[in-house]
Amino acid sequence: MKRAVFLDRDGTINIEKEYLYQAAEFEFIPGAPEAIRLLNQAGITVVVVTNQSGVARGYYTEEDVHNLHRHIASELARSGAHVDEWLYCPHHPDGRGSYALPCKCRKPLPGMLYEAAARHGIHLEDSTMIGDKLADIEAGQAAGCNTILVCTGYGANEKQHAGPETVVCDDLLSAVKYLLKSSN
Repeated sequence: MKRAVFLDRDGTINIEKEYLYQAAEFEFIPGAPEAIRLLNQAGITVVVVTNQSGVARGYYTEEDVHNLHRHIASELARSGAHVDEWLYCPHHPDGRGSYALPCKCRKPLPGMLYEAAARHGIHLEDSTMIGDKLADIEAGQAAGCNTILVCTGYGANEKQHAGPETVVCDDLLSAVKYLLKSSN
């Protein structure tokens, strides 16, 4: 069974911009590519799990999400880093058409983490969810993972609500360094 780090996307890997889907608007949070490269070098599976309600709301398409993920992957490759799998939830109860449904993948529910675990043979109890919102932390806890809240994105406002079982770090790079140091 593999160990994984599940990463939220917006506000954790990239600067938070509401309903981001265009590559031209994408910006890494400083240190994020290095953090992902460190995880890769440690042999840890990296899975991005991101809510993308903009699809359900009709702001952009699933193809737009895939295109942005391909762009991010290309930018990460320049830093010698990669993501093993990109998972996203396109649903929202207030959405349109077939996307307007309650689902098991929208964080804070752990569906995307369970899906990744099944596909990649991930041992959830040895894995960690890192994100900037309590919904990320709750998804990780529901799946039995360790959790780290980063203070980028919405994290600075969310940290006061994090429980004692959640580690709080300044950003993704400091979270990964903490994780790697504590696992030695």
